[in-house]
Amino acid sequence: MACEENFQQMTEPKYDTLLFDIDDTLYPFSSGLSALVTNNIQEYMTKKLGIEEDKVQELCLELYKIYGTTMAGLKAVGYDFDYDDFHRFVHGRLPYTTLKPDPILRNIILSLPFRKVVFTNADKAHAAKIIDRLGLEDCFERIISFETLNPNISAESPADPTETREIFDISSYTANADPSIQLPKTPVICKPFEGAFEHVFKMTNINPHKTLFFDDSIRNIQTGKRVGLHTVWVGTSHKDEGVDIALEHIHNIREALPELWEAVDDDKAEDIRSRQKVAIETIA
Repeated sequence: MACEENFQQMTEPKYDTLLFDIDDTLYPFSSGLSALVTNNIQEYMTKKLGIEEDKVQELCLELYKIYGTTMAGLKAVGYDFDYDDFHRFVHGRLPYTTLKPDPILRNIILSLPFRKVVFTNADKAHAAKIIDRLGLEDCFERIISFETLNPNISAESPADPTETREIFDISSYTANADPSIQLPKTPVICKPFEGAFEHVFKMTNINPHKTLFFDDSIRNIQTGKRVGLHTVWVGTSHKDEGVDIALEHIHNIREALPELWEAVDDDKAEDIRSRQKVAIETIA
């Protein structure tokens, strides 16, 4: 009996799911979109939230470091704004036409006989546009976006316009951290925090120990490693703590992981493909 169990473990594939980030992962950082997103966020902070221009850059970075995304941090420290309005301002003005179809990546993804899921902090409209521009619209079983992880967040009651909201001074706090002061919490669920990963595992029935996770952020990669994922850091050839494999470019998957094409026999591969939905499923 023990021999049969050992044989089954040896013949079972190491992976059954591929989990992908989108921005600066499915397309390179050199596209310039990331810098434009940062500029748009900082412009939103000055024009929409009234934050002094000379403080925006530092505040943007501090909130990102502490809360995972600048938007999550802005909500945490007390700024009131509409999430959809933020996403339209930050992503809605991006020059998506600069991204071109990527038939090489499309062929790689479609040739892999595993479940393929997207996990992004971005909103669903942005995710769909990127995937469409890259020509990958039928490559993923499901897209986990901001709306998927935060389904009830848009139902928050709007703040009373006559009410004065106190803004937590995060810059003063980081300059002189006081252990007696508790940082405000954000209502936003997002990477790189373990809770976001656990949500994804539950809603997609993913086993992290049999999943390869592709992301460009070392913070996300290191959290992924802590929760049991096999990690692939995209955008660099240098390894770091928590990194199993480092890829200079997403196209290098075949060279770095040839075993992915050898791990599943033909019958198993066909069974996986037949159960896949070969269509984008975005749950808002």
